[in-house]
Amino acid sequence: MMERFHYDNKIVNAFLMATIVFGIVGMLVGLTVAFQLVLPSWNIHEWLSFGRLRPLHTNAVIFAFVGNGIFAGVYYSLQRLLKTRMFSDMLSWLHFWGWQLIILSAAITLPLGITTSKEYAELEWPIDIAITLVWVVFGINMIGTILKRRERHLYVAIWFYIATWVTVAMLHIVNSFEMPVSLWKSYSWYAGVQDALVQWWYGHNAVAFFLTTPYLGLMYYFLPKAANRPVYSYKLSIIHFWALIFIYIWAGPHHLLYSSLPDWAQSLGTVFSIMLIAPSWGGMLNGLLTLRGAWDRVREDPILKFMVVAVTAYGMSTLEGPLLSTKFFNSLSHFTDWTIAHVHVGGLGWNGFLTFGMIYWLVPRLFGTKLYSKSLANAHFWIGTLGMVFYAVPLYFAGFTQSLMWKQFTPDGYLVYKNFLDTVLQIKYAYWLRGLGGTLYLAGAIMMVYNVWRTVASGKLIANEEAEAMPLVKVETEPEVGYWHRWIERRPVQMLVLSFVLVAIGGVIEMVPTFLVKSNIPTIASVKPYTPLELQGRDIYISEGCYTCHSQMIRPFRSETERYGEYSKAGEFVYDHPFQWGSKRTGPDLHRVGGKYPDSWHFYHMMDPTSMSAGSLMPAYPHMYENTIDTASTAAKIEAMQKLGVPYPEGYAAQANTDLRAQAAAIVESLKKDGIEASAEKDIIALIAYLQRLGTDIKKQDAAPAVAVK
Repeated sequence: MMERFHYDNKIVNAFLMATIVFGIVGMLVGLTVAFQLVLPSWNIHEWLSFGRLRPLHTNAVIFAFVGNGIFAGVYYSLQRLLKTRMFSDMLSWLHFWGWQLIILSAAITLPLGITTSKEYAELEWPIDIAITLVWVVFGINMIGTILKRRERHLYVAIWFYIATWVTVAMLHIVNSFEMPVSLWKSYSWYAGVQDALVQWWYGHNAVAFFLTTPYLGLMYYFLPKAANRPVYSYKLSIIHFWALIFIYIWAGPHHLLYSSLPDWAQSLGTVFSIMLIAPSWGGMLNGLLTLRGAWDRVREDPILKFMVVAVTAYGMSTLEGPLLSTKFFNSLSHFTDWTIAHVHVGGLGWNGFLTFGMIYWLVPRLFGTKLYSKSLANAHFWIGTLGMVFYAVPLYFAGFTQSLMWKQFTPDGYLVYKNFLDTVLQIKYAYWLRGLGGTLYLAGAIMMVYNVWRTVASGKLIANEEAEAMPLVKVETEPEVGYWHRWIERRPVQMLVLSFVLVAIGGVIEMVPTFLVKSNIPTIASVKPYTPLELQGRDIYISEGCYTCHSQMIRPFRSETERYGEYSKAGEFVYDHPFQWGSKRTGPDLHRVGGKYPDSWHFYHMMDPTSMSAGSLMPAYPHMYENTIDTASTAAKIEAMQKLGVPYPEGYAAQANTDLRAQAAAIVESLKKDGIEASAEKDIIALIAYLQRLGTDIKKQDAAPAVAVK
């Protein structure tokens, strides 16, 4: 007998509207930071500076825009694929409001400089706990829905949802081990090389299992629905799923090629990254070939246009990513705008366009009406596509240009561009064009907002959509009929456990030796813990987001050792909680900046960068000359570091501020000799202390010579 029930569209609509709102907000912040790179005057306040807004942009786009889009698509498709309402309306709404509060907390804390500095994981420990709790709520609701389903077979989209949930939980928990100092300050449990490995195991797989696998699930549901065609190949979807989730988790170390990470770990990252091409392109082809026989509709239907470009962008990104993971291409691309272009082809094309297509498909169905304007949606498609081209293509050229300029030598063996700033000014045109591309992309999204608003106004939300289905009859022994994979498809708990085992293998094999085998992280006797003033200065450096523009990792290339100094050693970072290797050089590397300039140079440079570097695009930091060093936190910071294994003497926390004031007084005296009157209590003094310490713990003869790579 058929059972009647209702799908919950209200929760889908809530997540969908949040997706639209935060999409506009995230893009607007992104456009702001894009123009701040060419218009330093746009850094109008410490809360609105590039270093603080850039992580706000990434978090808003990834977790607010894409995150809400994932949940909207999952809540809609899951109910229909399983022929049941969500397990708990209360959990659905707890999930929704919990996620929005997390987004709000990020929007408040990041501009205030409250950050861990770990890319895509910048939020501090109380928010990390909240994320964990909300993610568990989502998982209970999803698994509960699967268990009470009326459809025995689990469709491929649900496989990706399950793998996403279990893997993101693992990644977030492992990467978020922190030692709290106060309510809004903590230090990473890991240090230096180990912290870098854990962070990019998380960071790469945040892209893999938050920006990719759930969107593949959405692709497998919404693309066939929009095209009114079955998925091209069931067998290919099986290979795509299992190969992808197993291989992806190993690829994180490719972000750390030529760094101080052990070579064996770098090689593993490269090998598995190249292997990723096969399952990734298998998924792309499965998506595109689903449209066989429907290409005439693609020319007319804006929804299919968005989805085709999205899947194509996925294919482009997943071919380029493995190529950039090879040492040759990585030596050219890393730290340049080439990587930024690569990331945004995936972000704007894959995530953005698939989300737009899903929105255009969902809104009319949720409100029982037709899309207000098909021509307006088509205009959005073309403007958005043009925006992507203007965004990415100039940055590719900028990346090629800057990388080659960094490596160029005269016939006599001297660097042609010794001054890093010369290479930045050469590509300034690309930053302007990127801003134009972002403006076009945002304009298209605003057109979508108008189109959605008019569509919603013409209909009424079908909050509880009527449906009916046969109940799922449980039997003691179920005959195995059909393809061999049916066994696991009908057992969601076993699928969850097997997915967890597969994704955990790579992380365990990469991390356990790095943590337990001492030879992987050789110590250097001359490397000492930071002084209290330097530690405070390091926290200011992190708070201001300096890591978004500056790296602290000199690779063993002749061009880098000539420009910056001795290449970086693993043992130099053993007291760095968290690591500060960086992922982009908008400014020069700072690992050997200590002692390179007098204290007065740094004092003037932070007040007005153009006074020391004509034409600099770096913002000024006048608030550092007004804000007072937080000496009340010094003792707690020292004690936290001691718990993490940093060898400060027992009881040192009690005298730390005495040493802090003595070192600050010495810097003030140094400034006075250059005619500068400064207060020893200001943040700028602590920052100078930290910068002057960088890279001074070792001398060239402390380690074996590097193998120069041209």
